[in-house]
Amino acid sequence: MTHAPPPPEPASRGIAGQVSDAVRGNWVDRLAPAWSRPWLRLSRADRPIGTWLLLIPCWWGIALAALSDAFRPGDLWLVAGCGIGAFLMRGAGCTWNDITDRHFDAQVARTRSRPIPSGQVAARGAAVWMVVQALLALAVLLTFDAAAIWLGLLSLIPVAVYPFAKRFTWWPQVFLGIAFNWGALLAYAAHAGQVSWAAAALYLAGIAWTLFYDTIYAHQDKEDDALIGVKSTARLFDRQTARWLLAFLVLTVLLLAVAVLLALPADAGALSLILALAAPWGMGWHLTWQMRRLDIDDPDRCLMLFRSNRDAGLITALFIAAAALV
Repeated sequence: MTHAPPPPEPASRGIAGQVSDAVRGNWVDRLAPAWSRPWLRLSRADRPIGTWLLLIPCWWGIALAALSDAFRPGDLWLVAGCGIGAFLMRGAGCTWNDITDRHFDAQVARTRSRPIPSGQVAARGAAVWMVVQALLALAVLLTFDAAAIWLGLLSLIPVAVYPFAKRFTWWPQVFLGIAFNWGALLAYAAHAGQVSWAAAALYLAGIAWTLFYDTIYAHQDKEDDALIGVKSTARLFDRQTARWLLAFLVLTVLLLAVAVLLALPADAGALSLILALAAPWGMGWHLTWQMRRLDIDDPDRCLMLFRSNRDAGLITALFIAAAALV
């Protein structure tokens, strides 16, 4: 017998259509025209952390490439263009994710208030919105170097596959890491015209970082996921989560250190070396702080720590950029 999904929860705090895990006081709910809010919510504009986590590896890539041969005036557009592209592609990817997951989302307390399961947007309209965002992102991509353009087009493969990963593997976070950190390769190539071993190490560091933060994130939904059969590393690791997170922390730091050491020119000065190595050091301390605060049975704590990874990533980007400027 087929059971209808539970009805969507009422909008919280009196704001019509507000998504349950949206940032309180976000600009979409406060300032955006009412007609635009369902579409902006579909793009997660009311939950900006995902845009940050997609953008930061891009900024890593630009800074790491500049560590080898210095910043150029054109890098200012790369920084801005990656910001625009991250917003648009995160929106397109989340729209695709919500189209494919609409039946799952209707059965999970945290996600049933999203625009499609709550009835604010139809799946067909969402598909049109996804295409619009992707085409705008393509317009930005076409201003980059040819190598970056090809990498950008290839990124559509992991983006398309990711929403289905939780149906066939306990490690969907790996697929998220492959997609979310692609910008490290793309942005590096946009500056350097090619991908190096340093960029590859940076990309792998990003994947390890994603395994860290998205395992924390997945602990919010583990009970609902178990009921509907959705797989995740949070469910896989369960009470062993801390051990796995420590392993991902160590891997992230080591790979970041390898990346900056490979990128540093042979004649780099001591200050440049210190600043470059401060990037993995700072990341390591921030992830350690997260582990000390973590309670996998407290969804609010998990969400707070997940969002704090914006700061962890920016610390890394700033130290690498500073090393490139010395």
